[in-house]
Amino acid sequence: MHCPKCGVENPDDAQLCRPCGAQLSPPPLPPGDIVPKTSRLAIAAFVLGILSLFTCGLTAIPAIVLGIVGFILIEKSGGKLTGTPFAILGIVSPVVLLLFAGILIPSVLHEREHAFRMVCGTNLSGIGKSMLVYSNDYDDELPRSGGRNSKWGAKIPAWDAPNRFHAYGLAADGSGGQGTITSSFYLLVKYSYSLPLGAYICKGDAGATPFKPAREGAGDRLPNDLWDFGPEPTKHCSYAYHQPFSDFSLTTGNEPGMAVAADRNPWMASPASEGKSSLFAQFIPYGGRESVKIGNAIQHKEDGQNVLFLDSHVAFEKISFCGVNDDNIYTFWDGTDIRKGALPVVGISEPRDKLDSFLVHDGLR
Repeated sequence: MHCPKCGVENPDDAQLCRPCGAQLSPPPLPPGDIVPKTSRLAIAAFVLGILSLFTCGLTAIPAIVLGIVGFILIEKSGGKLTGTPFAILGIVSPVVLLLFAGILIPSVLHEREHAFRMVCGTNLSGIGKSMLVYSNDYDDELPRSGGRNSKWGAKIPAWDAPNRFHAYGLAADGSGGQGTITSSFYLLVKYSYSLPLGAYICKGDAGATPFKPAREGAGDRLPNDLWDFGPEPTKHCSYAYHQPFSDFSLTTGNEPGMAVAADRNPWMASPASEGKSSLFAQFIPYGGRESVKIGNAIQHKEDGQNVLFLDSHVAFEKISFCGVNDDNIYTFWDGTDIRKGALPVVGISEPRDKLDSFLVHDGLR
């Protein structure tokens, strides 16, 4: 080693120059002794990977990309770069998060849907109990709006009328006029049968909200001063009801297995859907599960529907032909296949006989 001060050659391991005593520089490290640096890409991947756990995966993709690039550069650096654990954690942590989310999210959605079904079933159970109390006061008849011979109409004439004659368009003797499905349900509200307005809403029924009279222009009038769920009542009542405007309206003396109410009729337009009437040909009761699901209510992802039966029990039925004798609860019997039946038409269709369960709503106005 040459002395930088006097130029004399010294042994390689000498720390001081022998002639002049000057400090000698240490020799360069051999290739195997190079001091490595931690890869900045690996560190960045690690940081983004950890952040992905707290940002719902927003930094997952950058973390994985930087981790892979950093890992490759470390491998090719010949020992000049280190930080492999950081790169691996940057790749693995987002992947674990994504896998966990893929398992957890469907489970959460399933539990949410199950909760909706439970609340919906509870609502129908409460409606059923209120209907039985109502029937005790009205000669065993279930709620039916209008007069003694009113027809099923698209809407009642005046939901905020001062009396029933104006509300339903009745003649002076109580004849004529029209009633609706929602105004039939509303009789339970009007005559205070202990149900909150939110009980008429299924959480899975998109576009439906609890009725609030003041927001609908009723001022300070109370719910029992009115005759229906506002000017657009189908938005405030989620349920279908056995069509009562016929010779076969239900009483408590009917078969206990008759379907009284359920989630909306899937063939009819609603706030959430135009209805599935165009798919009626594909609804095959004797077909596979997918063809059977076409006939189910929309509110519960076509998995089935909550149904209130006359004996007051509520069940989540996975098929729509669950009435008496496997009668389809959402269609009326046209003399062909009782499991399929015929499509409902607002204001026209009615049950074929006393065993024909036929649950409808009023459609859109």
